[in-house]
Amino acid sequence: MQNQLLEKKHNKIGTILQLSKYGSVELSYRNKESEETILNPIETSFYNINEVQTNINIDSNALVYSDNCYALYNLIKNNIKVDLIYIDPPYCTGEKFISRNLEQAYNDDLSLEEYIDFMRKRLILLKEVLSDNGSIYVHIGHQMVAYIKILMDEIFGISNFRNIITRKKCSSKNYTKNQYANLNDFVLFYTKTKNYIWNKPGVMPDEEWILKEYPKVDNNGRYKLVPIHAPGIRNGETGKKWRNMLPPPGKHWQYTPEKLEEMDKKGEIHWSRNGNPRRKVYFDNNKLLGITDYWDNYRDAYHQSIKITGYPTEKNLDMLKMIITASSNPGDTILDAFCGSGTTLQAADELDRNWIGIDQSPIALKTCLKRLNYGLCAMGDYVKPTKKFPKSGKCKHKYNIYIEKSKYISYKEIISSIESN
Repeated sequence: MQNQLLEKKHNKIGTILQLSKYGSVELSYRNKESEETILNPIETSFYNINEVQTNINIDSNALVYSDNCYALYNLIKNNIKVDLIYIDPPYCTGEKFISRNLEQAYNDDLSLEEYIDFMRKRLILLKEVLSDNGSIYVHIGHQMVAYIKILMDEIFGISNFRNIITRKKCSSKNYTKNQYANLNDFVLFYTKTKNYIWNKPGVMPDEEWILKEYPKVDNNGRYKLVPIHAPGIRNGETGKKWRNMLPPPGKHWQYTPEKLEEMDKKGEIHWSRNGNPRRKVYFDNNKLLGITDYWDNYRDAYHQSIKITGYPTEKNLDMLKMIITASSNPGDTILDAFCGSGTTLQAADELDRNWIGIDQSPIALKTCLKRLNYGLCAMGDYVKPTKKFPKSGKCKHKYNIYIEKSKYISYKEIISSIESN
């Protein structure tokens, strides 16, 4: 009965949520292509501007001016694998996005059905270029998070879902009259397989947390008290008496009586007034607190007095550094197929990772080139380069620029625009 109820759920344009007899969920919509059809290669020519070559293959440390489908087909064809993917695609908002320099970055105006098809194709291609120990993070708004979650379950497998992360994107001023304030967006974290790169990220605890969690102090430092027993009955040494005391009913000592005696002699056991022993756990100055699935320290640059590019959907640099550190190692390759302002590229470059950034927006390319070659400026302005492009730069490592053949003329116009500033 439950399967019958979930088998079809329609919306206005005919998108259907289907539950197969095996329990897997997928989105169905008109003219949905098979994965096999989507993976049939579409070839196009690319120019390597740095080496004045045509019909070349995209490699790492590359800024690619192209529809990301064409670029991904090129990577797949040449068996290029990446270790981490972060994307911040359009959110299906129906809006036009304008830079702080009043240039139109892109239109986010696809219908729901068009958008789902657009994203599904790209996610399928992205999975093909992801290494077996790789991860993918998809940054998405409240509008489409439910649809993208189902798409990713379908493509990457529900067993490879790791987190849906809530990111606080702005301050509490964003209130509306007839609904709750929209303060958050979301990051969907999936892996290619169950064996993936993971360097557990953490942050230093603040003073308030330390005082709360470690309220007691002695000559050895700040500490807290924890029980010396644990659930479960044991018949061995940890179930025997210590100091003429048995463990509480249904429990056992965490350590043997011999070890407890040794700890007590070292002053590591605290005795309460009624004779209840507890262990002292001292605060370690190197202790890091694990990052949860609620990120409130990575707000958009537009809400902070920091340097930016002026691109309309620019994301927090520290957030990208944290993601890259957690899910890759130095020397790995990071891919951003909607690279926009180039935040992912800068973060990867500073952390000694290789990178590939792809975008078809002329303003995105212009923004990335300025960022990589001249850096950032104070909030509200685009960079004003002091030297002609591309003779000086902020990028640590040399990179190549690849142009899809149909975009060569507009690329020359972008370079002319940068040089004229």
